[in-house]
Amino acid sequence: MSTVIYDSPIFGPIHSRRLGISLGINLLPKGGKFCSFDCIYCECGLNSERRTKNPLPTADEVVKGLQDKLEELRSEGIVPDVLTFAGNGEPTLHPHFSEIVDRVLQVRDSECPSAKLSILSNATQIRRPEIREALLRFDNNILKLDTVDSTFINNVDRPQGHYDVEEQIACLALFQGRCIIQTMLMRGEYGGRSLDNTTEQYITPYLEALRRIRPKAVMLYTLDRETPVKGLEKADPKVMEAIAQRIRELGIEVSVSY
Repeated sequence: MSTVIYDSPIFGPIHSRRLGISLGINLLPKGGKFCSFDCIYCECGLNSERRTKNPLPTADEVVKGLQDKLEELRSEGIVPDVLTFAGNGEPTLHPHFSEIVDRVLQVRDSECPSAKLSILSNATQIRRPEIREALLRFDNNILKLDTVDSTFINNVDRPQGHYDVEEQIACLALFQGRCIIQTMLMRGEYGGRSLDNTTEQYITPYLEALRRIRPKAVMLYTLDRETPVKGLEKADPKVMEAIAQRIRELGIEVSVSY
């Protein structure tokens, strides 16, 4: 299958469905995957198939790569809309995550102050106060919550360590609205189980979780690229829009990408 694995701390720019012209910042090893989830829909592939012995990039390598790339883009008349921490896995796993965030902000403020700072995180590390503090420095603190059903999470997102749904909801609420919830909606079947998390069984408790979290916004999206396992299908656009409307009725901004 085709997978997306980056060989540099800086990648792109790419056109993001949700963020615009995005220059990516990859804090994970080049040529492999390093993640606390093993999502069966991940564009980077499954963890077991993308292992690498390459080291994590240093803070200096990230900053130097970012400065060089911004200089290159400036010579081409390109200004990114956003600098996005994403890449080959979960950015908050880097042991110097907070330091790198601070240094990237310094580069952003100096070189492209109009660009937003964003992160795409699976939120598995937000029980750590230092990670929550670092995430609050982002303009777009985008945190994953595909569902609040533990069986679905274990079958689809497949946490690789401690993960408790109730704890996740409580920690997401600690951001006091300074976060964006990102939710993958899909259909299909895997392991003999339905993957349709758009049904009432999933949506009613999910909406209750959003009431408790009170995020700044919600991003609903569905499959856009080839997936590492078979049997996964896009969510129905009409169903996604109906779910979005129910979120808006909670007073929460929502965007839909399908």
